[in-house]
Amino acid sequence: MPALAVRQKTLKTSISCTGIGVHSGSRVTMWLHPAEPSSGIVFRRSDVGGVGGARIQAEWRNVANAKLCTALGEAGGPQVATVEHLMAALCGCEIDNAIVELNGPEVPIMDGSAAPFVFLIECAGIVEQPAPRRAIQLLHRLSVDGGDGRVVSLTPAPGFSASFEIDFDNAAIAHQEYVISVHPSTFKAEIARARTFGFAHEIDGLRAAGLARGGSLENAVVISGNRILNRDGLRYDDEFVRHKILDGVGDLYLAGAPLLGHFHGLRSGHSLNHHLLRTLFARPKAWRYVELAVDRLVAPAAAHPALGAYPAAGD
Repeated sequence: MPALAVRQKTLKTSISCTGIGVHSGSRVTMWLHPAEPSSGIVFRRSDVGGVGGARIQAEWRNVANAKLCTALGEAGGPQVATVEHLMAALCGCEIDNAIVELNGPEVPIMDGSAAPFVFLIECAGIVEQPAPRRAIQLLHRLSVDGGDGRVVSLTPAPGFSASFEIDFDNAAIAHQEYVISVHPSTFKAEIARARTFGFAHEIDGLRAAGLARGGSLENAVVISGNRILNRDGLRYDDEFVRHKILDGVGDLYLAGAPLLGHFHGLRSGHSLNHHLLRTLFARPKAWRYVELAVDRLVAPAAAHPALGAYPAAGD
């Protein structure tokens, strides 16, 4: 009996929220709208671009900046910053098609995690669409070395999973590592609530550079010395590395389709994540599109092959 095709998904209805942009400090209202099959995730700036606003496709080709966040747009044109937490929520909830309407330059930071966006998506509802869902299947292992011990890689695997390692010369963080098989239930329970983080001694410098103007203890974990300044502490003992996975999931969803592969990050960030996607698409023999079927389920993390089990991709 042939396997049943997995269908694309979008939102059942539109829904909105209002919040502060963590870097711009601007108050922004965001609407999530349903979208047509195979249209992908599209950002629309309603405050610029005339009738209909400026439209920016959420894909790796449109990454305009990756300094402390992921920004989409063309050089000299309208941009949308800090898209990674929302993109992670859309990936984690398996939303293929949506229009993200904003009346400002940045996705609102909310509480610094993806959980508020998961809540919005669930409140709007999710519906299947009459089009098969396709994924990007990894055929060879790819890795990018960013120097200074920073490395990212993608390895063939039956589903999408992620692992990450961080090392900080700070007792509040120190060495942390985490691995997860990414699907809606695990993403919501284990990753979505992990918040962005930063160091108190860096705040003045960031604000002088025009960044973190909307940052606060309400939307980030802040470390001072070896202390967590947030009154309620951490949501997970290893919240820092879980948030790095959250960022990676969001950045990689800019591939334009879900991945069938294992992502591993070592001390990396947005810039290296996007370099990994550019490397992937520059090597057409390293991947292929496949239509998903119900028998191609996400495997448990323990079932994913070791990172060295596949040959590196050729040019």
